[in-house]
Amino acid sequence: MVMPAPRKARPGDQVAVLSPSFAAPAVAPELHEQAMRRLREVTGLIPVEYPTTRRLGASPEDRAADLNAAFADPEIRAVVATIGGDDQITVIPHLDPELVRADPKPFVGYSDNTNLLSWLWTQGVAGFYGGSTQVHLGPGPAVDPVHAAALRAALLTGERLQVTEPGESEDIGKKWEDPAALTEYGDREPAEPWAWAGPRRTVTGRTWGGCIEVLPWIFTAGRFPADPAVLDGGVLLLEASEKILPADEFGWILRALGERGLLQAVSAVLVARPPASDFIRRPSSEERAAHRAEQRDTAIKVIGHYNPDAVVCVGVPFGHTRPQWILPYGGEVTVDGVNQQVWADYR
Repeated sequence: MVMPAPRKARPGDQVAVLSPSFAAPAVAPELHEQAMRRLREVTGLIPVEYPTTRRLGASPEDRAADLNAAFADPEIRAVVATIGGDDQITVIPHLDPELVRADPKPFVGYSDNTNLLSWLWTQGVAGFYGGSTQVHLGPGPAVDPVHAAALRAALLTGERLQVTEPGESEDIGKKWEDPAALTEYGDREPAEPWAWAGPRRTVTGRTWGGCIEVLPWIFTAGRFPADPAVLDGGVLLLEASEKILPADEFGWILRALGERGLLQAVSAVLVARPPASDFIRRPSSEERAAHRAEQRDTAIKVIGHYNPDAVVCVGVPFGHTRPQWILPYGGEVTVDGVNQQVWADYR
């Protein structure tokens, strides 16, 4: 699918900051305010909030109205989500496709925002997977360098960047009610090397995918083209949420994508490093490593069954992790199985 890139913003332009799913700023306003300051510092853009950005329990219609207003406003040059959630699927029917097609602008989000990113993709509008203000801008002593670089590239510069391994990772940060959330990272540990599978070749393709738990909702709601050939030659992005999805369930969903013909259509698959702990469950480091390894092996096995010609890389730091790379959604990513590198084109 040919997908022209929306034009980039320039410092001083306005960026809409919305809560299309859960209004996290209402729960942790100080964290949100710090995120807004850092958004200005990192990008030079001016954040603009809408009525439901800080409103808990806003209806799907009201959240959709804010999205429609942001996409319709010529002064708004990008739209950024505060966080994900679990009911964005109910917002999609109230969106106006004519507005997003008339003035395409990038949307930045992940997790439940897979719903919106995929819907925009079907309208021919590319976006970016990642970039929660409440998780990746507000908390901690600073914005992670890889996140800042990807955010600037996505919204401003349109660079082509190599997606690198920061070397450490955290599943969760401090609890938002803890004052330390404003100044300290969560518990970080060394990240495992990425695992590569499939042929030693280089693939450049347009991306689609997202949170693997959300993808079945999109299919069930009938919001994906009937012909999987729309993904021919593409790069599939897959990541698991903070729910600590067991490896067998990850494999079942992946198997369903294979039966749907999607795994056979793509030429490469990127699988993110999955969370292995949360505020309630904190397994040992050995148990966390075992969970990631089991999911890794499951992904490689299932993808290899349906498409042994696909270049596969598992462990890339995107999705529900920090430091987090924001990746093109509908834009081009290069998966280099020869040199074992990943490059993202943020045009």
